[in-house]
Amino acid sequence: MHIRCKQDLLLNSINTVLKACSTKTTMPILECILLKAHNNQVTLVGYNLELGIESTIEAEVLEEGSIALESKIFSEIIRKMPNQTVDISTSSNHMTNIICEKSKFSIAGQLGDEFPDLPKVEQMNKYTISQVVFKDMIRQTIFSVAQEESRPILTGEMIQLKDNSFRMVTVDGYRISYRNIPISTENQECEVVVPGRTLNEISKILSSDEHDEMDIYFEDKHVLFDLGESKVVSNLLEGEFLKYEQVFSSDYETKVKVDRKEFLMSIERAALISREGKKNPIKIEIDGDNMIITSRAELGTALEEVAIELEGNNLSIAFNPKYLIDALKSIDDDEVSITFISSLTPCIIHPIEGDHYKYLILPIRLNA
Repeated sequence: MHIRCKQDLLLNSINTVLKACSTKTTMPILECILLKAHNNQVTLVGYNLELGIESTIEAEVLEEGSIALESKIFSEIIRKMPNQTVDISTSSNHMTNIICEKSKFSIAGQLGDEFPDLPKVEQMNKYTISQVVFKDMIRQTIFSVAQEESRPILTGEMIQLKDNSFRMVTVDGYRISYRNIPISTENQECEVVVPGRTLNEISKILSSDEHDEMDIYFEDKHVLFDLGESKVVSNLLEGEFLKYEQVFSSDYETKVKVDRKEFLMSIERAALISREGKKNPIKIEIDGDNMIITSRAELGTALEEVAIELEGNNLSIAFNPKYLIDALKSIDDDEVSITFISSLTPCIIHPIEGDHYKYLILPIRLNA
């Protein structure tokens, strides 16, 4: 193999596929980046048997072929190179020469044919979505993916295409995050669970240009995200996800309308005391046109007062402040509506109008 390409293009592709390279594995080749040169293009591939990413760039291909190079050293070499043309060539014993202006490296590679193939995903039913919108939906839900492995299915995020809407749902046992946007589901309705790690990594390479779109293809065991120059393929998680629709009740005894930013800032300040008290909760008293937020710990106390519009009954309830903060930070609206049934049942945060997001949060039982 012998190629020449721009350093900045090559580095960008390396940074993209690095996200799928293994760091601890019994298969050393999975710690490599695969380079495949063909048709005046170079395709770089990272794969850890769960997540695979490939990125293609334009290049001058002097000799077609492939080589697998250890990802850490290869990425560091290219990162330190000047922003000029990089010349990469391999010899019969897989030694790889990397030259850029007056810099020259020779590193050992592995046979490209030994690098495992990414799973083939049939591109039958295609769903197209804005990259910016998908990135936002991940940001607004990923924080409530379960971290414990006791229920592996909850370490992923459910993507559901149903009733002409694209829905993303995460559950960690203490809260549920839900987002949806309208999308045509004429192709086929489906429901899959994508590993949280996959979505964390893909969010880092999604475009911030509102005009850039991506295509998504689902199979029984894999999902393919086609971003154009980059493609991401991932295993899906198996198991039964929570029937979340049954949990979001429309019943309430207490409903408040509140300024989101003001509520968020008040909780963050009260949590300064709560944080010192080994996960002490914050207490919320809803009384008429006011919401009183308090926290107590050995360090001291905090009290905040927020104006609200109340519909229904007064209420006292307590929460882990982190769960409220995570949800409120992910919302872009100026005002939100919050519904409660009792001090021992979850609250639901949702828009003033519509249902494009919902956050359900379990309360903490207050000691008498």
